Amino acid sequence: MKIAVIIPVKTFSNAKTRLVLSPSKVEALCEIMLEEILHTVSISPQIEKIIIVTKEKKAIDIGKRFDAQIIIDEKEESVNNAVALADKYLLENNFDASIVFPQDIPYIKTQDIDFMLNYIAPPNFAIIIPSRRFDGTNALVRMPIDLMETHYDEDSYKIHMNTAKKHTLNVAMVFVKRIMWDVDNKEDLEFLLEQNEKPQIAEKIKKIIS
Repeated sequence: MKIAVIIPVKTFSNAKTRLVLSPSKVEALCEIMLEEILHTVSISPQIEKIIIVTKEKKAIDIGKRFDAQIIIDEKEESVNNAVALADKYLLENNFDASIVFPQDIPYIKTQDIDFMLNYIAPPNFAIIIPSRRFDGTNALVRMPIDLMETHYDEDSYKIHMNTAKKHTLNVAMVFVKRIMWDVDNKEDLEFLLEQNEKPQIAEKIKKIIS
């Protein structure tokens, strides 16, 4: 089974406005988080390809270091549009399934990906991992690639669950704590730094925000 990971990346300077950090600190934080998820995904034996959809030059440079396929999203209209661009590439290249991850889950580990993919149920399935507050979607697995459109930025977790159930009986809601820990605001960041999962990454983040 050919599985790809899709990571939409917003221009760093426009990202994470709710963190109330200076633009330079936000950019540095975005770089660290993107590097870490790319490192984790790149060593996962189940992932054949990483797709980054972005127009952020630093993200493009980081992605190339991990042999990611870069799709330029000049309009940067929405996460949904970015995923649609990746879907088109994956369908044209005969991929079977995709996983959409955000860039801001730096504590993800390879065993988390393995655990999530234990729930695959071909030929048609969806796997959904919510965010910590159950308002967003921190992982969306779809087989086939075009099983359903995505609905990010719209209380996406509930909508993705309901939409998936309209297209397949094989829908799994999975809880993987490190994937559920994203960074949208100051509270999220503080929570992340309290978890003893990746001390080296935590130290890098602390240096940035201090």
